Amino acid sequence: MRPIHRTVTATALAVLALGGAVAATTPAAADTATPTATTGTAGTSAHAPVAPAAVYNGVCGTGYQVIGSTPVGNSGTVFVTWNQSTGKNCAVTVRNTTGAKIRMSVRIEAVGTGTAPVEDTGLYTSYAGPVYVAARGHCVKWSGVIGSATGGDTGFCG
Repeated sequence: MRPIHRTVTATALAVLALGGAVAATTPAAADTATPTATTGTAGTSAHAPVAPAAVYNGVCGTGYQVIGSTPVGNSGTVFVTWNQSTGKNCAVTVRNTTGAKIRMSVRIEAVGTGTAPVEDTGLYTSYAGPVYVAARGHCVKWSGVIGSATGGDTGFCG
């Protein structure tokens, strides 16, 4: 018996990528399975296109490892990184896709240290930041803004 599931899945993904939909069918015999493609109602796709996800861009520098991320609406992601040797956290807000300049920000603070949060705000095409805070032995709080979308969280205590 040959592995038909991989072929059917690859074909289904290709059809979806081209804006079609795949009808769910149960083949009589796995060896003869052929997916059926249909178009959406009134010539539109049955599924909305999926925006590419933001990817950490390495701007925090050498020695920083991504320890978490938080979505900023559907527009991008705030990445939080940690450098074990320096005891610092870094945050950067990254858009899903580069585009025209838009209001963006990133903010990070070490909770309970009495120090002010560090923030970068401006009109950017792809990312805001990086911003750094000394946080060894403390939790960090971070947030990001892309246009009208916001996201943030607290955690990573160490």
